[in-house]
Amino acid sequence: MTTLSIIKADTGGFVGHSEVHPDMLAAATAAVAAATADGLLIDGKVSRCGDDISLIMTHDHGPDAERVHTFAWETFLRTTEIAKRLGLYGAGQDLLSDAFSGNLRGMGPGYAELEFTERPSEPVICFLADKTEPGAWNLPLYKMFADPFNTAGLVIDEKMHDGFRFEVYDLYEEKRITFDTPRDSYDMLMFIGAPARYVVHSVESIKLGIPAAATSTQRLSLIAGRYVGKDDPVMIVRCQSGLPAVGEVLEPFAFPYAVAGCMRGSHHAPIMPVGLAQATPARFDGPPRVAALGFQITQGRLIGPRDMFADPSFDRARSQANEAMDYFRRHGPFEPHRLPLSDLEYTTMSALESKMADRWESMRPVSTAPAPA
Repeated sequence: MTTLSIIKADTGGFVGHSEVHPDMLAAATAAVAAATADGLLIDGKVSRCGDDISLIMTHDHGPDAERVHTFAWETFLRTTEIAKRLGLYGAGQDLLSDAFSGNLRGMGPGYAELEFTERPSEPVICFLADKTEPGAWNLPLYKMFADPFNTAGLVIDEKMHDGFRFEVYDLYEEKRITFDTPRDSYDMLMFIGAPARYVVHSVESIKLGIPAAATSTQRLSLIAGRYVGKDDPVMIVRCQSGLPAVGEVLEPFAFPYAVAGCMRGSHHAPIMPVGLAQATPARFDGPPRVAALGFQITQGRLIGPRDMFADPSFDRARSQANEAMDYFRRHGPFEPHRLPLSDLEYTTMSALESKMADRWESMRPVSTAPAPA
C-alpha cells in the first residue's frame, strides 16, 4: 500500500509571518531528495503556503511511521538553524519540544496522512493553508462529501449514492465520533459547525470502504498552553472513480467563507484560494490563504504538482475575499472580527482577567434588613 504524508511546520518567517525564505526551501528540498535516494521515501516534494514549509511524501511505511516522522523533524531542525542564522521571525516556533520521541503527535508540526491501495488512476489534491485553524476544513469537506448542491455525484454516481463516513475529533476532550451521511448529516452539522472545537479528521466511502480524505488536527495552543501561532492546517483529498470529481473537490473554495485566524490567530477573516505565487498573507497577516496542489500518483511517484487555484475561475472568490476583508477590518477590536472570548483563552485575555480581577465590583443589592431572630 502507498502512504501519502503531508508534514508541515513554521520554522521561521520571511518577512514577519508572510513567506518562507528560499534557503530554507532549498535545504528541505535537498533533504527530501536524499531521503528518496536512500529509499526512505518513494517520492517527495517540498512546497509552502505563507510561512509554513510542507513536506509532501510518499512511502510504504504506513501512517505515524517513526522513520518518516523523525526525518521530518530533523529537516525542520535544519530549516530552523537557517532561520536563526538569517534572523528570521519566529525561528522554530512550531517545534514545541527539545526531545523528539519518534512521533510528531504533540510535538508541534502538523500532519495529514492517508494509506491506500492505488487505483489505476489516482488523482489527489493536497491542500495547504496559512493563518487559520484545523477546523477551517470542516465546511469544504462537508460540501465535497455530503452536499449534493456542490457534488452532483452524490445523486447521480451509484458508487457515491450511499454517502460517506466522517470521523470527527473533539479537540478539547480528546474524543472522537463517526457520522454516516446523509443519515447523520443534521447531527454532524451541530458539531462541525463549531470548528474551533470539533474537527473533521478523515472521510471514507461507505460503499467502497476506501479512505477519501485526511486532515491535520493539531492545535498548537492546546499543546503549548499558550498562543504560539495559528495551526495552518493541511489536507489530502482523493478524487474521481466513486469519490468526488476534481472540480467538485475544488468547488467549495469558490466561496471565501469565514475562518478563524489572521492577525495573532485572533480574528475572523475570509479564506482566499490562491496559486502558490500569491500564497503570501500580507494584509493584517491575511487574508488566510489556501493553495491546492494536484498530483497523479502512480507506483508511489508524485506526478505533479499542478497549481489548481492559479486559475481565473477563482478570481471572483479572491475579489469577494478582499471585500469581506474590508467588512471585517472595519469592526476593529469588536466581534465578529475579533474571536469571542472563549476562543481567546491562550492570548492576553487570561492575563488581563487576572490583572483586572480586583477591580470588578458586585452589582447585587446589599440587604439592610435586620437578620431574623
